[in-house]
Amino acid sequence: MTMRQLAHSRPFTTIIKLACLCIGISLGGCGGGSKDAATTTTTTTTPSLVSISVTPANATISVGLNQQFTATGTYSDGSSAAISKDISWSTGGTISTIVQTSGLATGKSVGVETITATVGKIVGTTKLTVQAPYVGVSAGGYHSIVLKSNGTLISSGLNRTGQLGNGTTNDLATFANLGAVNTWTQVSSGEFHSIAIRSDGSIWGWGFNQNGQLGDGSFVDKAEPAKIGSATWIAIAAGKSHTVAVKKDGTLWAWGRNFFGQLGDGTVIDRAVPVQIGTAKNWTTVAAGTNHTIARRDDGSIWSWGDNSAGQLGIGTVVKATAPTQIGTATWVAISAGESHSLAIRADGALFAWGNNTKGQIGIPSLFFTLTPAQVGTQTTWASVAAGANHSLAIKSDGSLWSWGANDEGQLGLGNNQTQTSPLQLGDVKTWRAISAGQAHSLATRSDGSLWVWGRNIEGQLGDSKRTNSNAPSQIP
Repeated sequence: MTMRQLAHSRPFTTIIKLACLCIGISLGGCGGGSKDAATTTTTTTTPSLVSISVTPANATISVGLNQQFTATGTYSDGSSAAISKDISWSTGGTISTIVQTSGLATGKSVGVETITATVGKIVGTTKLTVQAPYVGVSAGGYHSIVLKSNGTLISSGLNRTGQLGNGTTNDLATFANLGAVNTWTQVSSGEFHSIAIRSDGSIWGWGFNQNGQLGDGSFVDKAEPAKIGSATWIAIAAGKSHTVAVKKDGTLWAWGRNFFGQLGDGTVIDRAVPVQIGTAKNWTTVAAGTNHTIARRDDGSIWSWGDNSAGQLGIGTVVKATAPTQIGTATWVAISAGESHSLAIRADGALFAWGNNTKGQIGIPSLFFTLTPAQVGTQTTWASVAAGANHSLAIKSDGSLWSWGANDEGQLGLGNNQTQTSPLQLGDVKTWRAISAGQAHSLATRSDGSLWVWGRNIEGQLGDSKRTNSNAPSQIP
């Protein structure tokens, strides 16, 4: 190659290199001046909704109350998150209503409802059970008070001394609200007075107060609830004209009429304010009869005091006791006191009764009365008891309801007015939950929250507006 040829070949080489560089840039997408760098494009995919879970699952509320439902979504990438946007809520019928955008349901009638959450074509469901609103009952002398699930009280019947607690002294034949307070948790009715506890543990009384049974330091009747002191209480019982209660610290207190020693303070002096009974601090429950009292301690022992003319104290004599006296040595789980008889359930589920049996109220046909606890039948499946003036009610562990004793006004609910000297089942329903026996009428609730009444109704105590006796359970709407 000549020098001239060599001179002409260099520019050619340079051109080839530049061309290659341009091709490299074009093909490799180089940038930032580095021949090894590469540019990539990222595509983001949004996970799709796969399913919806609705909570709470299978909730239960009472008519008139609300339930908030929430929805949680599961997505195609395995993640989950609460859903609050672009969701629609609905119900399957007329049992409840629901706010379409928020999932807040309200019970309208008794039954089972399907709650549905929908996002696009994805659906999630659960069940909502709406039950009747009644959770507690208390039958007094001639009046009735019922606790509703929303914490309010309703009352009906005789009201001459203000025992209905509605601010008047007018009798009622239909249940009506007892004020607007919605924090009541317990209620107990005496012959002409009533006692109740609120959720803060405060105790309130109203009605007849001739013997100081309201515990407010006076002897003046009250037509609406009046607060008793400032302590915190956990259990109450109203007798004919006396009241017994347990404080949160386990101490026992009583006030009102004390002619028979039913207060248990060792005297027969009426008390217008609560007086402590003994020094024990392990009391759990109390039961007040006409003129006698029974209480249980946390070791399962039961104690009695007051009138004992028919052996209703169960201590083996007919001599009254003015201070708590232990009844035997068994372990007990439930107690109730009537006019002159008493009932209790032993820890093994056996039912016992003692006292007067002239009307068959202790449920043992062979006895006229008994001074110590005697077993009623041989079954050991009893769960709760209620002693009225001269009749008795009890629920077995299978939910069946049984009654015995006086029945002249249909208080046994057996469809007739014949005295029953041993327990007889009321129908074949096995969903009974709570019971209360008054002077001659009875109240009960079932597991669906429905309220049932029977017995004497001349004063309107059944709350059904009729003022006629009923010898079989009838439901209050």
